Amino acid sequence: MTQQTYTVSIHYDRRLYRQDIAGSVAHARMLAKQGIVPDKDATKIIGGLMSIQTEIAEDRFPWKPELEDIHMNIEARLHELVGPVAGKLHTARSRNDQVSTDLRLYAKEAIENIIAGLRGLQQAVVGVAEANSEAFLPGYTHLQRAQPVLLAHHFMAYFEMLQRDIGRFQDCHGRTDVLPLGSGALAGVPYPIDREFVARELGFGGITANSMDAVSDRDFVVEFLSASALCMAHLSRLAEELVLWSSQEFGYVTMDDAYTTGSSIMPQKRNPDLAELARGKTGRVYGNLVAMLTILKGLPLTYNRDMQEDKEPLFDTVDTLHATLEAFQGMVSTMKVNTDRMGATVDEESLLLATDLADYLVAKGLPFREAHGVVAKLSRHVTDNGTSLDSLSLDEYKTFSEVFDQGVYEITPQSSMKARDVPGGTAPQQVAAALAEAKRLLGEKP
Repeated sequence: MTQQTYTVSIHYDRRLYRQDIAGSVAHARMLAKQGIVPDKDATKIIGGLMSIQTEIAEDRFPWKPELEDIHMNIEARLHELVGPVAGKLHTARSRNDQVSTDLRLYAKEAIENIIAGLRGLQQAVVGVAEANSEAFLPGYTHLQRAQPVLLAHHFMAYFEMLQRDIGRFQDCHGRTDVLPLGSGALAGVPYPIDREFVARELGFGGITANSMDAVSDRDFVVEFLSASALCMAHLSRLAEELVLWSSQEFGYVTMDDAYTTGSSIMPQKRNPDLAELARGKTGRVYGNLVAMLTILKGLPLTYNRDMQEDKEPLFDTVDTLHATLEAFQGMVSTMKVNTDRMGATVDEESLLLATDLADYLVAKGLPFREAHGVVAKLSRHVTDNGTSLDSLSLDEYKTFSEVFDQGVYEITPQSSMKARDVPGGTAPQQVAAALAEAKRLLGEKP
C-alpha cells in the first residue's frame, strides 16, 4: 500500500456529493452577489456543478482515486467542464470549512430521516397497543413475574423511549444547524463575504461564531452517534423481549415469516433473526461512538487529518440505525399477539396479586410493613404446598390475619390494574389517555 492509497477517502466520502455541490453552488452565488467574482463566471461554474451532479447521479462520473476525496474530484471535473474559471470557486473558502459544511448538511438530513423512522416505529407501537387494548400480561422485574399490566401499557413504555430519542436527535439537529463556511482554513477569509446569505441558501439556522472552533468542531457527530447509541439500546431491549416472547416458553407473540428464518437442519424452527441481529448491531453503533470520541480526544486546534476518520463511523451508524428502524416498524406491525396465552399466564400465577393483597390489608388498617409480612407468609405457604391464593378458603386466610373477609375474593387481575389509576399507571383510563396523547404527538386524531 502506498502513502497515497492510505490517505484516500473517495470510496466512502463520495456519498457527500450532493452536499458538496449544494455548498459550492451557494458559495458561487454569494461570490457573485458580493462582486467577488463576475456574475457570468458564477453562472458558468454553477452550470458545471449541476452537470457534475447529474453525472454522479447517473453513475457516469469519472472518479479518480488519486485525487483522494469527493471535494478534489468535483473540483478537477469542474475544471475539465468549464475551464480555468473553475479556479474562482475556491475563492474565500478552504477544504477545512468546506468539508465541515458538507458533513453538517449530511448530518441534518440524516437526523430528519431518523426522526421520521422513529415516528414510523412509534406508529407501529401505538397500532399494537390499540389493537390489543384489553389484553393483559405479567409485568416483570428481574425477569420474574411481578404484577399484571395492560399490554398497551407495556408497549407504550417503548413509545416513551422513542419519544426521548426523538428529543435527543432534535437537540442534536439544533447544534448541527449552523454554517461553518466562511471560516476558511482556520482564521476566516480576507474577502467581503456574506455568510448569512450562504446560510439561508443552504437552509442553516445560523452561522458559527468562531472560525477556529468551526473547522475543528465535530461535537455534532459525537452527539449524533451518542443519540444513536442510546436509541439502539432501546431497540435492543425491544428486540430482546420479542426474542423471549416469541419463544415456546413464553408464546406471547408470533413473528411474521418475513422477520424470521428457518434452521439449516431443523425444519420446525422459526428463528427471530432480525431481532437478534439488531441486538448485535447495537454493539457496532456503540463502537462507532467510542471510535469518534477517541479520534477527537487529543487533537489540538484546529483541523487535523485525523478528522478524516469521522465519516465512516457516522455513515455506518446512519445506515445501521435507519435500516433497523425500518425493519422494526415492519416487524412490530406484522407480528401476531397471542393475547390468550398472555392472559392465561396471569391467571395461572395467583401470586401476581400479592401486592394487591397487601394493599387490601392496608385498607383494613394494617401498617404496610405488617401487611407485607402477612402476604409474604401466605406466598410461602401456597408455594410450599403447590396451591394458589385463589384456592384458599376464608378460614385459611384468617390463619394468617383475622382482618381477611370475603372482600379478598374480589381481588382480580382486572381490579389490580384498575386500582392503579394514577398518571403513568396501568389503569385502563390512564392507558387510554396515554394513547390519546401519543396520537396527538403523531399528528393523528385521538
